[in-house]
Amino acid sequence: MKLLSRTEELLMLTVWKLREDAYSLSVQEAMSELLGKPVSIGAVYVPLERLAKHGLLKTREAAPEDRRGGRRKRFYEVTAKGHAALAAIDAVQKRAWSGWTIPGSLNEVKT
Repeated sequence: MKLLSRTEELLMLTVWKLREDAYSLSVQEAMSELLGKPVSIGAVYVPLERLAKHGLLKTREAAPEDRRGGRRKRFYEVTAKGHAALAAIDAVQKRAWSGWTIPGSLNEVKT
């Protein structure tokens, strides 16, 4: 399985956390808050669609809304394949970070 990029990982985790409220604008807002800086809608929408195309996310469209000019919201949900991809990247990161400590911390190994 191809590993997720950091952006894909954060998007997938954001979709998972938002649950049934995960649509492009809510994901964009959550990502901006998470990263502490503005994230463009394009930086969210394009990878979300790519993840859906690869079967890591599934989509559903809500009924059209008058206040949105009749446009439908497209909601995202993490699939079983997406959960497996998140588990794989989590395992790699745990191995990569194992043994690392913050320099100068109390649990740092003294030489």
